[in-house]
Amino acid sequence: MPSLDRPTRIGMIVPSSNTCLEPQTYRILGDRRDVTIHSTRIPVTRIALDDSSDKQFDSSVMRAAAELLATANVDVIAWNGTSGSWLGAAHDHAMVREITEATGIPATTSTLAYLSAFSEFGTERIGLFTPYTPDVNDAVVASYAREGIKTIDHRHLDLSDNESFARVTDDEMLPGSLELAASHPDALVYLCTNLYGADITAEVEARTGVPVLDSVAVTLWHALKLAGAPLLDPRWGKLLAG
Repeated sequence: MPSLDRPTRIGMIVPSSNTCLEPQTYRILGDRRDVTIHSTRIPVTRIALDDSSDKQFDSSVMRAAAELLATANVDVIAWNGTSGSWLGAAHDHAMVREITEATGIPATTSTLAYLSAFSEFGTERIGLFTPYTPDVNDAVVASYAREGIKTIDHRHLDLSDNESFARVTDDEMLPGSLELAASHPDALVYLCTNLYGADITAEVEARTGVPVLDSVAVTLWHALKLAGAPLLDPRWGKLLAG
């Protein structure tokens, strides 16, 4: 007979060209055996403000991916992408409602995970770091402003090819990160689940005292919360520990 005692299962919908979030998620979990990650991919290759890019995040595509994850009897389903940060939180709220209606499983997204974190930690003023183009950053800033989050400063790397984001190095991220932290935001946000921001989170927090919220870590944190599982080691972001 199969055992009824099993780890918490987190289902993740992954952008097809993302090479960071799966290995990084397991790196963050470390040697934990109480949680397992189960992924399915949808086609995502570029990030831009146009119809062809937006269609990558169509609700019917997300629903089909979620229905596949549901066959693994996962406890939570997360769209592990930040598209709602520029498409707007209403887009992601509608998405998770549709996923839960189709599967009966609680759902979240990277964007909704951030908004939950901002609310829980009293975060109102952020420094924003992304690999995106300036117009995408501007759309994110405007979207966050509608949610009551003020971006006091931001940096972007002018990239649009999603696969390239994971090749950004720590040395390329650190100077801009320290500049943003010097503005004394409530938190520094690494916005992109294909960006290895969690790798320098502990260093930036130690050097500046500013909390860091990385997309991969924040999405995992929210999924664990929804599942009622223990949270993260503080080295992945002191606010996310539990």
